[in-house]
Amino acid sequence: MTAHPHLSHASASACAKIILCGEHAVVYGRPAIALPLPHLRTYAQMRARHGRFEIRATDINHVVYMPERAPTQQERPHPLALIAYLTCRRLRVRPPQALLTIRSDIPVSSNLGSGAAVSVAVARCLAAYFQQALSPDAASELAFVVERQHHGTPSGIDNTVVAHEQAVRFVKGEPPRLLREVAASDLPIVIGDSGESTPTRVPVGAVRAAWQVEPARLEALFDAISQQVGAAHAALSARDLPALGAAMNANHALLCRLDVSSVMLDRLCDSARAAGALGAKMSGGGRGGNMLALARDAAHAIEVGDALRAAGARRVFIAPESSPPGRDGG
Repeated sequence: MTAHPHLSHASASACAKIILCGEHAVVYGRPAIALPLPHLRTYAQMRARHGRFEIRATDINHVVYMPERAPTQQERPHPLALIAYLTCRRLRVRPPQALLTIRSDIPVSSNLGSGAAVSVAVARCLAAYFQQALSPDAASELAFVVERQHHGTPSGIDNTVVAHEQAVRFVKGEPPRLLREVAASDLPIVIGDSGESTPTRVPVGAVRAAWQVEPARLEALFDAISQQVGAAHAALSARDLPALGAAMNANHALLCRLDVSSVMLDRLCDSARAAGALGAKMSGGGRGGNMLALARDAAHAIEVGDALRAAGARRVFIAPESSPPGRDGG
């Protein structure tokens, strides 16, 4: 690492994400579709100062210092320390004398990609501070190292969609296919937070344990999920919202058979459908976190959001275009 010219301050951000269809099966080579959520973001700001490079996560009142040497797998460094180290190494710069502050609107451990968003925001902020370019592919690669350490066997979909900030059809081991014709703001989607928090590695590990015991049954479920991903992709291309909702409903039923849903997630999905949602499903690792519902239009999205709150959703997220002031944050 070498000294490198830098700015006095820099800032960057990264968005949240939702998995529209295909979670869990994507770990086993099947496709998944994920969408960025541009209105939910993590923000990183950096300013020069004397002293050791310090990272402050203001939302959780946490302070982290970047390690002076390469951390080992056994040491399990803090994700913030690891992404800072990896990015400085990638940029070929020494740890800066600076303060990097992070704040986020994305709920933690709710399957909205908060960890990937933090990693990408930090990497982008460091690159901006040192006046270097960092491509979406490079940011995704850096974030994936952190995801792998803290989630065991992640698919890589979180870091991909967050870094590219684009709808993505993803197959593990293949280059992501950016769905440029699809944007989250085009879809009347409502997200309900169950209020339950489970680390992604827990349901991912449970599915792997089940797969090791009953590989044929699990592979059949993964194939069925893959079929619903194909149906969802076709519906998106045709702008056929009822067909998309049907694929979402079928996907949720298959995830229930994988035992990765929860009583609360099922309740929220049922409540959304009772309010007229075209489809509803859990999103992400499951056993807590968030679900998403597809409304008929922007006005109906508000009604679905009200139904989710009445059913016990801790928070409801609706795209700003779909809701009046004060109604998008739950």
